[in-house]
Amino acid sequence: MHLCFPPPFPEDRAAQSLLNKLIRSNLVDTTNQVEVLQRDPTSPLYSVKSFEELRLKPQLLQGVYAMGFNRPSKIQENALPMMLAEPPQNLIAQSQSGTGKTAAFVLAMLSRVEPGNKYPQCLCLSPTYELALQTGKVIEQMGNFYPELKLAYAVRGNKLERGQKISEQIVIGTPGTVLDWCSKLKFIDPKKIKVFVLDEADVMIATQGHQDQSIRIQRMLPRDCQMLLFSATFEDSVWKFAQKVVPDPNIIKLKREEETLDTIKQYYVLCSNRDEKFRALCNIYGAITIAQAMIFCHTRKTAGWLAAELSREGHQVALLSGEMMVEQRAAVIERFREGKEKVLVTTNVCARGIDVEQVSVVINFDLPVDKDGNPDNETYLHRIGRTGRFGKRGLAINMVDSKHSMNILNRIQEHFNKKINKLDTDDLDEIEKINN
Repeated sequence: MHLCFPPPFPEDRAAQSLLNKLIRSNLVDTTNQVEVLQRDPTSPLYSVKSFEELRLKPQLLQGVYAMGFNRPSKIQENALPMMLAEPPQNLIAQSQSGTGKTAAFVLAMLSRVEPGNKYPQCLCLSPTYELALQTGKVIEQMGNFYPELKLAYAVRGNKLERGQKISEQIVIGTPGTVLDWCSKLKFIDPKKIKVFVLDEADVMIATQGHQDQSIRIQRMLPRDCQMLLFSATFEDSVWKFAQKVVPDPNIIKLKREEETLDTIKQYYVLCSNRDEKFRALCNIYGAITIAQAMIFCHTRKTAGWLAAELSREGHQVALLSGEMMVEQRAAVIERFREGKEKVLVTTNVCARGIDVEQVSVVINFDLPVDKDGNPDNETYLHRIGRTGRFGKRGLAINMVDSKHSMNILNRIQEHFNKKINKLDTDDLDEIEKINN
């Protein structure tokens, strides 16, 4: 099957999601509790603590273990019994990258397939070609001991002869191409689809046209088709979309992680301009490189300038910026994770979804603000949440260079109801203790 590679897509949520997938080498043991809202309170869909309890086909169990999954993750414990129940149950689930949700819905698809039937039975929508490819890799790995199962990619550039019917049982693709294959080109008979997966719904609806295309595909499917929708966030727009495409769903939500700030000491440093901020950073630098640190800047330009200035001073730093290709960014993060670089200078590109266990200091060279110049509290939480991970103590240092940025910091303090202290030289000893 010939696949052509489109150019890299722009800096957006899809790029962030792909980056997360590329750098997740293992499951994240999230501290979030999972909240299960079932449409049928009498349903005996308990969570499972082992894959054996799911009574999977032996070749699928073999595939699961070969991938290094020894026991189900939190999302899998709750989602898999629902996904594999008879009769099939619909599901809307909130789940971040690295929690094992791709493996969960792939397992559901592989379990529902009749390998003897040579036509598409499971359909999975991804927002971009690159994300479709990542899911395809999981299908190939998990189905490694199930050679009769075949996979087709419904993506732009994968040209088939008109009038041809495809024999692969699982199709993964992007909404526009899948819609063409189902309606205009008739490569897929949508009435034979048993499982419909809508992955990365929040990314999907951020892309022009994808929402409408997804709804049109869903309307072609049979009434008894199992609908599974996943999203990292449950904003109102995602909810409305999910309810349009998933009738009578069970719902799995992550309870908000509220304890993040309790293990993190927060300070601020008063400066009068950018150069003074840089000098203050150099004074702190010796204390922060005992473990590893991330420095956040508001723009790519500032991040580039800061990384160059630190390098000129003889400090070893890595730069992560939005104009890099996703693969380049993944390589930088991997080097940082392996400790080859101690300090990572970055923009908000990196604020979400990167878990590097040894990060103990986060520095906000610029405080996070939204496009209107107001405090971006969520980004602040995501940034400083890179430290203090896994219950360890962490440290956040905020650089303040004007009355305006002091005002931003005060509003952040009020929002989280947490006092942020001024950093004194005595505190540098405290920093060393935290790092050790």
